[in-house]
Amino acid sequence: MFSSSAAPPRPTAPHMVVCGDDALAHRLAAELHDVYRARVTLIIPGGVSLAEPTGRGMAGGRAAALFGRLSTAVGRVPPPRSPDDAAPDRGVEVMEAPALDDEVLAEAGIEHATALALVHDDDEANIHAALRARRLNPRLRLVIRLYNRKLGQHLEDLLDQAARVAAPGMDQAELDASTTVLSDADTVAPALAATAVAGTSKVVQADGLLLRAAERIPPGSDEVADPGLCTLALLSSTTSDPGGSEGSEGSGDEGPRLLPGDEEVAAATGRGTVVLEAVSATGAPPPPRRLGSRRLPLASLFSRRLRWSVAGMAIAVLALAVASWYFTGAGLLHGAYLTVLDVLAIDEPALDEPTGRKILQLLSGLTGLLLLPVLVAAALEALGTFRTASALRRPPRGLSGHVVLLGLGKVGTRVLARLREMDIPLVCVEEDPGARGIPLARRLGVPTVIGDVTQEGVLEAAKIQRAHALLALTSVDTTNLEATLYARSVKPRLRVALRLYDDHFATAVYRTLRAAHPQALTRSRSVSSLAAPAFAGAMMGRQILGAIPVERRVLIFAALHVAGHPRLEGRTVAEAFAPGAWRVIALDTAEPEDRQRDLAAAPRYGEATRQPALVWEPRPDYVLRSQDRVVLAVTRQGLGELLAGHPPAGIHGSRGADR
Repeated sequence: MFSSSAAPPRPTAPHMVVCGDDALAHRLAAELHDVYRARVTLIIPGGVSLAEPTGRGMAGGRAAALFGRLSTAVGRVPPPRSPDDAAPDRGVEVMEAPALDDEVLAEAGIEHATALALVHDDDEANIHAALRARRLNPRLRLVIRLYNRKLGQHLEDLLDQAARVAAPGMDQAELDASTTVLSDADTVAPALAATAVAGTSKVVQADGLLLRAAERIPPGSDEVADPGLCTLALLSSTTSDPGGSEGSEGSGDEGPRLLPGDEEVAAATGRGTVVLEAVSATGAPPPPRRLGSRRLPLASLFSRRLRWSVAGMAIAVLALAVASWYFTGAGLLHGAYLTVLDVLAIDEPALDEPTGRKILQLLSGLTGLLLLPVLVAAALEALGTFRTASALRRPPRGLSGHVVLLGLGKVGTRVLARLREMDIPLVCVEEDPGARGIPLARRLGVPTVIGDVTQEGVLEAAKIQRAHALLALTSVDTTNLEATLYARSVKPRLRVALRLYDDHFATAVYRTLRAAHPQALTRSRSVSSLAAPAFAGAMMGRQILGAIPVERRVLIFAALHVAGHPRLEGRTVAEAFAPGAWRVIALDTAEPEDRQRDLAAAPRYGEATRQPALVWEPRPDYVLRSQDRVVLAVTRQGLGELLAGHPPAGIHGSRGADR
């Protein structure tokens, strides 16, 4: 396998170009170089250093001060970074350019490059650069970061059509991988939502099936661990120690072991495991329902007190009508008519009428006076209700067991949509009334608190003391950390998942929070570290089904064609297993012409029910043939070795599985 300290890539290595202005670009460049041994050119805006990625979330001294107080409180200091944790600037050519014009792309070698990743945070800039790059190199594999999913689908079709016209001889496999539109927010949203709901982000979807990886504690002396479908990893030896170091890429034998062999699993009796626990059909999603309907029931239009007042007035008018019918001797309908005229003060005075009729008229007039403020109150309440029908809801008084979501930016908006699809009770907190996710929260009727989460009373307004979990997903590290610390002071066993800009900082925060609250579930996530493997995989032209974090490492699920792989073709499933590198976990039994192009896509509503074609736990003695397609669990370094010397065009790419 290749490691980050290996020799520089061979001259025959594919040339990749990455254009971006944030942590995702830097991490993606390092991923391509360290894992896939590619020659990488990174184009960044002028004045930005690769060794120090820009980030609006770190806020320098404030974050360090907060974390310092936290570390002092628990009496532990995280270990220093290892050389492997340094900034990923080795072996990557860096170019600074104010704009991505034709001259800059040509200077970066785009005409002869294998793939180009456009990961700026600006959708418009990425689209303009993609159109230029497709014109300069019709066969270039494009990976575009785009938040607008509908626009991304149209852009894929347009760029694929441009490639088809400019290069008519392009084969279907190469054309399928020519353009991929991904969103980092969509890529990480399922993992973050799963963390809040189930305490785990180890969920992958494949061929309409849901795979769930579960952590198993070490069994007792007289117990046998359940292996599930297969053992994916051994947890680090310190994972049960609240103050222990969570395993990372450079932890050695003490860290987690991905894809261990059967003998290694049997020998590691004191370590927890991660197993592929369940494969269950997800089925087609339910039909879309109308959310945020504008129809207002009577109960929400008028208050309870007002409804009782109206009911009392109606009873009084009815009683007066019956009395008028009795005393006047006229019909019931005529008596009711006279009563209504008297209540509304539009009848003639009963000067020549009997005494009973005069008394009834006076009582009716008094009832009319009492009715006037009731009618005014009803009008005002109805007006107020209609005004607030499109406004944000406030959290109900008795709400409990909900998820508090901090931040409604790009990532928070996607997580909000995921949680609502799962019918999870939710309260959002956002400082900016014009944030991207505010209209969605209003349309879905999700209770939302507008305010600075670091100010006193804001989290209390979100009922944090009765919440099930906290998702801190703002773009500012200090805000997420400060909110987490305060929430834990209110509810020490609160489940917490916080988004942090820098993965090293996320690791240190996780260790310290775990030591301070060993009985509470804590997860820290870096969006760039979770999204980079999917973007890198799309650039290599393969199909990524998902990634499962194992402590501070990542295990990738990918669908590969066997043809041309010397490590797979002609070997049995057992022989193709490389401990610590890759493992065949499923076999696609569909005929090549009937195969689902994107295994990670969920079945659409209204489509005909299709029997899943993936066979899990294939026979160990099955010989892999050139026409087979397999699903592998593979480490990032293992995939780099698996693809060494194999042309990426032979591997079908994902067409936006994470859109």
